[in-house]
Amino acid sequence: MLPATIVTSAAHEATAKVGQLLNGSPASAEARLASIAHLNDRCRHGLDRTARIMVTRSCLGTFASGDGAMEIVVQARLYAAIRHYVFADADAAERDRGNFEIEGTTVYFKIDYYDAAFEYGSEDPADASLTRRVLTIMVREDL
Repeated sequence: MLPATIVTSAAHEATAKVGQLLNGSPASAEARLASIAHLNDRCRHGLDRTARIMVTRSCLGTFASGDGAMEIVVQARLYAAIRHYVFADADAAERDRGNFEIEGTTVYFKIDYYDAAFEYGSEDPADASLTRRVLTIMVREDL
């Protein structure tokens, strides 16, 4: 139990330091990270209507081998795995990336933050009105 406490404590200390750098307040930094994490959860669960989901060609090819019907099945399996993904304490601050295995292959996912036109990075990922999320699902060769 003690190592988990240490990791959690270290994560909170890092969050507090980020908050002090951004706006001088550890409490507001934690609220900001909680907001980003909540919005990322909505994206991962398919509840953000403004988000886009991208599955790389090589990821689909790894599991479907060019079969169109199988690609749909693979995408459904990937989405289900991401929706049910459980984050470790150390990775849970923004909940914007992770990896898991399917059929012996490690699959990675990452959420990026863009402006409303999907042209530039978002000025404030904690503000849903300014930010559009893109969930990218990939395999190692895409990294």
